[in-house]
Amino acid sequence: MDAIPRLRISHLYSDLAASMAYWRDNPQRVVASRQRLEGALTTGATIYGVNTGFGALARERVAETQLEQLQRNLLLSHAVGVGEPLKPEICRLMLRLKIHALGLGYSGVSLPTFQRLLEFDARDRIPVVPSRGSVGASGDLAPLAHLCLPLIGQGTFWDATGTGQLPAAVVLAQEGWEPLALAPKDGLALINGTQFMSACGAYVLEKAHTLTALFDLAAAMSLEALQGSIRPFDQRVIALRPFAGAVRVAEHIRFLLQESQILESHRHCGKVQDPYCLRCVPQVHGASGDALAWAATILETELNSVTDNPLVLEDGDIVSAGNFHGQPLALALDLTAIALAELASIAERRIYLLLEGHDGLPRLLMRETGLNSGFMIPQYTAAALVSENKVLCHPASVDSIPTSLGQEDHVSMGSIAAVKLLRVYDNVETVLAIELLTAAQALDYRQPLRPGRGVEAAHQRIRAAIPHREADYLFHEDLQPMLELIRTGELLRASGLQPSPLVPAASAGGIQV
Repeated sequence: MDAIPRLRISHLYSDLAASMAYWRDNPQRVVASRQRLEGALTTGATIYGVNTGFGALARERVAETQLEQLQRNLLLSHAVGVGEPLKPEICRLMLRLKIHALGLGYSGVSLPTFQRLLEFDARDRIPVVPSRGSVGASGDLAPLAHLCLPLIGQGTFWDATGTGQLPAAVVLAQEGWEPLALAPKDGLALINGTQFMSACGAYVLEKAHTLTALFDLAAAMSLEALQGSIRPFDQRVIALRPFAGAVRVAEHIRFLLQESQILESHRHCGKVQDPYCLRCVPQVHGASGDALAWAATILETELNSVTDNPLVLEDGDIVSAGNFHGQPLALALDLTAIALAELASIAERRIYLLLEGHDGLPRLLMRETGLNSGFMIPQYTAAALVSENKVLCHPASVDSIPTSLGQEDHVSMGSIAAVKLLRVYDNVETVLAIELLTAAQALDYRQPLRPGRGVEAAHQRIRAAIPHREADYLFHEDLQPMLELIRTGELLRASGLQPSPLVPAASAGGIQV
């Protein structure tokens, strides 16, 4: 049993793949948990959600002959999600996280239901999950109901392209699967849990350590293009206020600026101080990195935890409790959005500075402006996205609206934090792309002087895909290739920068296996 994979943010996809393989071969915990639940049912005990109604209906006893219908009704009644669906990649994360949580053996789910979920994953049949409808408290009820509707022949799957949808009944027929009759507690085990919030948070945080390193790269490129000083990144300076994030960022900048001819060319220019968006990069980027690292420890604990209700414990006790409540995630996801938004906020100030025509750079980064607007409008886009993030970063976790006739009288709204976070991440990634494009354009005007080794390698990689511009053009033609360089990791690899994972391996809590 000690071979169960532990899920880590830094190895999220490989760990989840290993988890799926493990549970296919080792369902013993699921079987044992189910046996404990069935043993309790034979005693005639009243068990919440197994032979009672749900939420405010918990005192309503349900006849033994209706227990299967109760679980089917649970999925149908709770599948009230609305809005744009989550990306197929996040839907798959939800599915795998749900399988992993059930496999730990504290939910009492039946083996046929568990194995059908594994078959969904193995056959690349990914259910469609709407993005809105959860309040992040009794688990992500509505999203998880949609995730699991196909078990009973309802709902929809993503098609092979990940752009279209197929009715579950059609897919089940194609695969030769019959809709399942859910056993007692199956429905409740399926929809209780935080896998919607967890999947969204893990999706973003898995990318965040790379993204933060790319912001360091963008800052280094802007610093070189603006002939800024490296002195604020001096190890002796940072040691006097040694936050881990600031130490790491300063190391990144020093690494990227090694052997810079541009730095040497203005080392004795007499300029005393750079604007904050250059001088305070370790303190601002570093603070965001530290906040993201904390959030990642919260997510890792959650990924390795059981968030069902009631819980089927190893001694046979069945306990109704509150592990499903999303408050830990809600706070972490709100902070993640704020930390990412701040990276974009300071980046936008560097973009603006690059356009002002400092120290020999042409204003708006083209030689013939008037006829050409140059890089004026990309800064507008960055400003718009940064401003939108300020609205999105209002914390969802400070809100609560009672549900279930007051039975669920404090909810986390972590699901709202999760949906907002996805939008913030997309905006931040785009601002990063704009700074990289703007800084690359500015660096062209510093030739023949060469920037630092890491900056130069990244600049050359950008220019291999995107040309220098001296006349107005359709900016979108450059933005998309730049985003591709970011998302594939090509640009970071070219720079030689090796970002550290936000959370060291096995540093977070959760079920110890």
